[in-house]
Formats: sequence, C-alpha cells, structure tokens
Amino acid sequence: MSGEKPGLTHIDASGEAHMVDVSDKTETVRIATAEGRVKMAPETLALIRQGNAKKGDVIGTARLAGIMAAKRTADLIPLCHPLMLTKVAVEIEEDAALPGLRVTATAKLTGKTGVEMEALTAVSVACLTIYDMAKAADKAMEIGSIRLLEKSGGKSGDFRHPEAR
Repeated sequence: MSGEKPGLTHIDASGEAHMVDVSDKTETVRIATAEGRVKMAPETLALIRQGNAKKGDVIGTARLAGIMAAKRTADLIPLCHPLMLTKVAVEIEEDAALPGLRVTATAKLTGKTGVEMEALTAVSVACLTIYDMAKAADKAMEIGSIRLLEKSGGKSGDFRHPEAR
C-alpha cells in the first residue's frame, strides 16, 4: 500500500453511498472482537452483582440482547451485508477500576466480508441493555470506549488495537 490510506469502500466514484460488491472476494474465516464499558456507581454494580435489579438478571439479559443484535446488524446499519454468523459470544465482566461492567463480543463466520460491525453492534446493544435494566437505580451511568479490539481474515489482513489488553 506504500503508505496510502485505503479509500472509503462504501462511497462510489460519484460520491454516492452504495453497498460494496463482495461477490469476487474469497471466502475466509473472519473473526472480530469488540469491547465497551458501562461506568456506574459502586452501589449499582453491587445491585447487579447481587441480582437485585428491579428488571431482573441484568448481565444475562444484556448478553442475550448483544447476541440478538449481532444477528440483526444488517437491519440496523444500512450498508452492511446480511451475514450467516457461525458464532457470537458476549462476555460481561465486572471492572472495579471503572467501577462498572466491561462488555466484550466476538463474532465469527466463514464468508466474503468481515464481522467487525456485528461485534461492535453486539457490544453497543449489550451496553444499552445494561443501562436500560439498571437505570432505575442509576441514571448517571456512562456508556463508552466502544471499539474494535481485533479482527482477522480477509484481504485487509489482521488488526489489533494498540491498546488492546
């Protein structure tokens, strides 16, 4: 690539948005992992840990919402291809340093296009679900740091975020 930045693949020669034609791409195993965080009061984190949130199991519900969202990414993001995902995993862990919850999602398939948007969508919706489930206790929660941690497969090769743990 000789130092050139890649162009925007969803913009055609006339500057119009379009769906990328992936029909000539090679099928490869594609994996992407994303993360996000929900910062909250220590009391809210304790409420979630103890399973005492008014709406029920916050972590279990958020995990399921993230998985469901990954499967619906093409319905939410206009130029994403509908994909046959072979795996979506959402992990939610306490992070005392925030304090709050760290959400990580991994999406996988064998196909002609990547799964970065599916992983990012899973994280985003899981974080929003955590907020929804616990907002009665803490409306000041903050959702943030949503980012792609790593991806593999495809023509562009592998990527690892410089700050990924």
